[in-house]
Amino acid sequence: MSRKFQVKSVPSSWLGHSGRRLDCGPYMSGAIEAAELINQFKAEPLQSLTVDMFHAGREGRQYVLDAQHGIPFMGSTDILAFDLTYQPLLSKSQISRNPQFSIQKGWTLITRSGTTGRMAFARDSMDGMACSEHVMRIVPDVNRVPEGYIFAFLSSRFGIPLVTSGTYGSVIQSIEPHHICNLPVPRLGHVEEIADQMIQRAGSLLSNSQEKLNEATTLYFDSVGLKDITLTEWHSWGSDLGFSTSVDSRSLRALNFNPRFEKLCSKIRSGPHKLLGELCHEGTLRRGNIFKRIDATPEHSYQLIGQKQIFWLRPEGRWIARSSVRDEVLVPDGSILVAAQGTLGEGELFCRAEFITGSTLERAYSEHFLRVIADETQIERGALFSFIRSETSFRMLRSISTGSKLQDFHYAILPTLPIPYPDQVTRTRCNNLIMEAYESRDEALKFEDEARTLVERTIEEGTA
Repeated sequence: MSRKFQVKSVPSSWLGHSGRRLDCGPYMSGAIEAAELINQFKAEPLQSLTVDMFHAGREGRQYVLDAQHGIPFMGSTDILAFDLTYQPLLSKSQISRNPQFSIQKGWTLITRSGTTGRMAFARDSMDGMACSEHVMRIVPDVNRVPEGYIFAFLSSRFGIPLVTSGTYGSVIQSIEPHHICNLPVPRLGHVEEIADQMIQRAGSLLSNSQEKLNEATTLYFDSVGLKDITLTEWHSWGSDLGFSTSVDSRSLRALNFNPRFEKLCSKIRSGPHKLLGELCHEGTLRRGNIFKRIDATPEHSYQLIGQKQIFWLRPEGRWIARSSVRDEVLVPDGSILVAAQGTLGEGELFCRAEFITGSTLERAYSEHFLRVIADETQIERGALFSFIRSETSFRMLRSISTGSKLQDFHYAILPTLPIPYPDQVTRTRCNNLIMEAYESRDEALKFEDEARTLVERTIEEGTA
């Protein structure tokens, strides 16, 4: 696709209002245009509507493995995630020394380093979690402005350019609180309350979705007399060094026979179970095929999602021409996609899973995902995801990896993994919980979109 050059005509008055800046960035980004539109309203600087704007400051992080001594920690991209269950743990002692690591519900979170200007509204399920210094916290003064309105405006197409126009740095872009303290916030009267209600509703739906996901996984394990392993338990079982075992012709890699893996499999085999290969359609349990990516405009394209973005509420991906790929880049409803390539670092996404249904079916997915498509005559797809998303499944999948630096699955061992097999009533209940969680997710995104659209339309029309 040929390169497109951007051209924009601006009134001479904009140059006067912006200190006669002649660099194109502020004009092309929409920051100046946004400021001009906002001037139609009574506007107040962001600082006057907040209790505080800050980040945690730069210091080394102290991670722990025991949940008794740690708090779930979100990095700068984790604030964009849907499922926050399996986050690394930051030491409670570090948070005690620096309470600014903690976040509270109702705050607006903004990425402030690298890719700046990505935002999230801190919902109930985020309350009390720790968060990276690369995320700025905006703490609204609820006596002066609704929390949800601040998020709806800042994340709108008028707010984002104003936030990012304050970035500095050549290679790594950054913003600091003092760069946006004077950002003008239009006062929109009753519109602020309506936008706040929508954003608060979205936050409640997402937190409810999180509860349903965790409930489904807990129910799945309880029904067969098991408990999902925790990060603390896995590491308390000792290292994988110095053990003896009998091997077969499929593998000579010690990791594929480690005692902790065998212990997990033995626990599952002690109760009702089936093999993963028996529960999935024949020909699945594989990665996608490699294909050429040809960029195109969105109306003629699929949005291609990779391993990093798939776990975000709003995945970002390049647009590839539909004519250049086959339908295999799409997946059927209820597919489970597992990040199939990566390294074994504790914070890496390799072996984490996502469920594809609802709005996410419209996207294309790269070849770097393991396709797990349940045979619904054997098990409901949401029920299988209840297990695949668990810590137990994560550790089992990692134990059957192969490769040197970049890991992949051992596809001869993969179909032989034992999977707990609950009764029909439990499987149906787990499936319903998962489907309800993802329906609530889509509904939450619609509420967020409606709130932003309301704010944007009010600013464009110049009426409040």
